[in-house]
Amino acid sequence: MRDVTSQRSQIPLTVLRSSGLFHSFAQGTVAPTSKREPMTRPIPETYRRLRWCLARVVGVFFRRVEVVGLENIPADRGGLLVAAHPNGLIDPALMLSCFPYHVVFGARHTLFRYPILGRFARALGTVPIHRRMDKSRLSVAEQRDRNDESLAALAGAIAQGSFAALFPEGVSHDQPYLVEVKTGAARLYYRARASTTQQQSTPVIIPVGLHYDHKRLFRSAVLVVFHPSIVLEPDLDVTPAPSADPEVVRELARTLTDRIERELKVVILETESWQLHRILHRGRKLVRAERASRAGANPGGPSMDERVTGFTRMWVAYNERMRTRPAEVAALKKRIERYDRDLRGLRIKDHELDQPPPLKPLFWVILMVQLVSVVLLLPPLLLIGAIVNLPTAALVGLLARLFGREDKDAASLKLIGGVILFPATWALWAWLATTETVRTHPWFSRLPDSRVFAPLLMVVLSIFGAVLLLVYSRLALGTWRAIRVRFTRGRRARSLLRLKLERARLCDELIELASGIELPGTVAADGRVSRVRT
Repeated sequence: MRDVTSQRSQIPLTVLRSSGLFHSFAQGTVAPTSKREPMTRPIPETYRRLRWCLARVVGVFFRRVEVVGLENIPADRGGLLVAAHPNGLIDPALMLSCFPYHVVFGARHTLFRYPILGRFARALGTVPIHRRMDKSRLSVAEQRDRNDESLAALAGAIAQGSFAALFPEGVSHDQPYLVEVKTGAARLYYRARASTTQQQSTPVIIPVGLHYDHKRLFRSAVLVVFHPSIVLEPDLDVTPAPSADPEVVRELARTLTDRIERELKVVILETESWQLHRILHRGRKLVRAERASRAGANPGGPSMDERVTGFTRMWVAYNERMRTRPAEVAALKKRIERYDRDLRGLRIKDHELDQPPPLKPLFWVILMVQLVSVVLLLPPLLLIGAIVNLPTAALVGLLARLFGREDKDAASLKLIGGVILFPATWALWAWLATTETVRTHPWFSRLPDSRVFAPLLMVVLSIFGAVLLLVYSRLALGTWRAIRVRFTRGRRARSLLRLKLERARLCDELIELASGIELPGTVAADGRVSRVRT
């Protein structure tokens, strides 16, 4: 593995500005416009239906899907979407379900061997890519010919106004930095330019940021950011002639690949390790909590867009100050690490340092009303939801652990397993509802003697019970956390006071360290961060 520390710890501010990062936070940012009319992008009906189904599945798997930057997608041309690949099949599923126009993916040819996944990929028009690392019955020359055909198909789609999507690394992984970026995306881009006529607009390259809250967890949150298209330097903004020297074209592709790699490093907010990633997030959280405390405000939980924007500000300041004041940054990192370790040891969050002590009468009254309501009203439906869905959920989780070779595979396997196994489970219980197996239970003995009503009601109860179980579990965990935090305040008052004072000092030092640096987004008095710059 290549040494990433020296390459990633210092990114000049001029590179950050030229990358388009600051433009993506500017108010009213739009895609480059031209005098050409918007292109007609016919979307096949099969593709439209499958995209609708995929969007529903993604909406179930994720509690919240946020999308920003759709205004950066030009209406008068096709192009290439490029992104890092942190989460297996979830990454293309998100991009496809969020993208408003027709997009064609290139995927490794081995995916087409799986019965359900392969049929789904073919129905979407996915183009197979033969990677050298994958086992194949074809010779190297045959793989090269097949890939040439794949590039021609993708390039033709781009020239006709569609978009193609590629993950230039060629492999999904769990690192917070890019692995080796292949030249396939650059070669495809120049092939698409060569396929574009004079009457058609030049294709664009749009970097896409995929930011997950907890990528392995069901019902987490995700942010999809379509960044402004890459502005190519004059030596890259060319269309190779058909008679051009192949070596010149290859060198052009390598240079564009380096440009795409630099852009993606900024898009993913690349760090040298997950430890540094966590420290920067902790800095974001403590600054937000301290500002809210000083303003006497409760800004509520941040959206994914706010989290990423706040992290971006920390990331930009960190990279700039690592170049100019590395000793101060190193000392501050150690203190934030200690603060982070202490908070995690107490199992509380930054903003919970400001919560009241446990003996507030109103808190206990509200808590008792909530508990009584839950105990009296919800148990029957919760029990149905648990009996029907929890065994299947456990099976999906077990299969993900058994067959997921890496963390990045867990979410993909859970999504695929859930799509197959949960409907099968509901169908099984619907069938059981028509037999004496279920109807002999006291709760179901009063069901009408109908072969339509009983299974239909069972399906509704199963689905509603699953939804209610999710809501109830989040409510129960939140209630338990509130109780535990308040008891922690009672038992660890001195430790919490020390942490609160340290939070204030760290906040002031972080703000001072970032002073003089142009940071993206804006900060409100109560600590909330906005992507829009004023």
